[in-house]
Amino acid sequence: MTQSNGSVSPDQQQHSASTPSMPDWEKRFRAPRVSLPDWAEDAPHRSLFVSNATGTYELYAWDRSTGAQRQVTDRPNGTTDGVLSPDGAWIWWFDDKDGDEFGVWRRQPFEGGPDEPATPGLDPSYPAGLALGRDGRTAVVGRSTDEAGTTIHLARHGEDPVVIYTHRESAGVGDLSHDGSLIAVEHTEHGDAMHSALRVVNPDGSKVAELDDTLGGTVELGLEVLGFAPVDGDPRLLIGHQRRGRWEPLVWDVVSGAETDLALDLPGDVSAEWYPDGSGLLIAHSFEARSELFRYDLATRELESVTTPPGTVSGATARPDGTVEYLWSSAAEPSAVRSTAGGVVLDPPGMKSPGSVPVEDVWVEGPGGRIHALVQKPAGATGPLPTVFDIHGGPTWHDSDAFAAGPAAWVDHGYAVIRVNYRGSTGYGRAWTDALKHRVGLIELEDIAAVREWAVTSGLADPARLILTGGSWGGYLTLLGVGVQPQDWTIGIAAVPVADYVTAYHDEMEALKAMDRTLLGGTPEEVPERFEASSPLTYVEEVKAPVYISAGVNDPRCPIRQIDNYVKRLEARGATHEVYRYDAGHGSLVVDERIKQIRLELDFAKRHLDTIPAAH
Repeated sequence: MTQSNGSVSPDQQQHSASTPSMPDWEKRFRAPRVSLPDWAEDAPHRSLFVSNATGTYELYAWDRSTGAQRQVTDRPNGTTDGVLSPDGAWIWWFDDKDGDEFGVWRRQPFEGGPDEPATPGLDPSYPAGLALGRDGRTAVVGRSTDEAGTTIHLARHGEDPVVIYTHRESAGVGDLSHDGSLIAVEHTEHGDAMHSALRVVNPDGSKVAELDDTLGGTVELGLEVLGFAPVDGDPRLLIGHQRRGRWEPLVWDVVSGAETDLALDLPGDVSAEWYPDGSGLLIAHSFEARSELFRYDLATRELESVTTPPGTVSGATARPDGTVEYLWSSAAEPSAVRSTAGGVVLDPPGMKSPGSVPVEDVWVEGPGGRIHALVQKPAGATGPLPTVFDIHGGPTWHDSDAFAAGPAAWVDHGYAVIRVNYRGSTGYGRAWTDALKHRVGLIELEDIAAVREWAVTSGLADPARLILTGGSWGGYLTLLGVGVQPQDWTIGIAAVPVADYVTAYHDEMEALKAMDRTLLGGTPEEVPERFEASSPLTYVEEVKAPVYISAGVNDPRCPIRQIDNYVKRLEARGATHEVYRYDAGHGSLVVDERIKQIRLELDFAKRHLDTIPAAH
């Protein structure tokens, strides 16, 4: 693996800021960006972050004491999964093949040097969590395979890995306690992949404590591990729960069983992480597509605001000196790593990303309640405009007031962009997220249709020039939408979509099989009518809009065979369509490839909309 020393220099950029002919939309993709730096618990001057500085997203080491930065990984299709060991000595990274997400962990010294197998004796698998011990030799490694389901291993350097947990249903490593004596596991042994239960075990796998809010799968309440207290011998585990209809944190003493409910008076979802001394919690509050930070003092139970600009905090961490570093952006302003100490923490050299237009909030009455939509349109433009409905993936995710280069590119080309937080989205309470079960896809389309109706009747959107698009689950909803609602959409543009639900189920990674069984209530053999009702392939004969599909040939989430099945049906009908296949997995980490895909989508839209007269 190629190593480089020193900081990321401007000459590493594929294109410099002196390229006057480059359009703003392309600059937004090419401009160097960085993730929120992770830092080593016992060596906080050592950090790890992800950047696209060389044109591909890779891992970088950063020694804050000297300012030196070093590129850690260098692979044709990029690398983003990496973990810094608590002592700062090692960087672990996940090595798959061309984005197929099936591989092994490797590690590299922080100062640089050859990579080595991090867990000899463990065969390739899909990852299911990782926790590293402070002793520098212990790791808890989660693995998922189609054959065995989930296995969790205790791996000590120089010894054979030992299985400490195994189950057919999906599970994952939650955390390893500060002194290495306790291991938290998230599991779905009850069969509901959307709502995990928790188990804490000793290093030999014997059970210490159990917490299950699902009551054996009869109640849809989930739990999540947020982290053990950062203090030796402290059995407190910070967890997230849904007992009041939204995500909230509480502190669980796994030895005594005592639970400390924070009962924070904040609307929306709340998450948290420990301050490094264990005295307080850094609270992340998400409400109506925006977020903010607080410090919660565990002794006084007081909540104090941590000042951040209006917009979205997509990651935050409390440093040992009490300052907070956070990754912030808004729809109008590109992301930056900032600190409560003032200023930007990590500012990569090279061209700077142009901004975009602010987002406007719209609330629309829908069949399941009020739907939140985010709207962007060219500055000064008045409708009716050609309009892009850019549908988020997940489905358990949500669009927010955050910077996104894709929607900004459409706006630059004269389109209004509408993003819909349909039922199934997070951030609006548990009932909203869980509402899409069994009528999967169809419920989301009902919400999208309600917002479409508002967009047209309000005069914003031109009904003759409406584009439905999205990636992953958004790509799935795009293909389902152009079949179920053929009169509503002028064009469909789907990236890495589910197209044939039955074949997708049989070919996808095991963890997603479990999710689909939860969403649809069984396998394709057990509930064939539900899979048929929710599959885009069922409605392919009804598709009237030109369809563009892009797909990664190594995608384990939306595999290529089921897309080929859909495309063959389009071909048999002589339907207007184009397909672009690329050598990667569930999306690309290569900037040039991503720009190529956006350019193809923009061109497809232009060619098919130019023949349609604009509404007045």
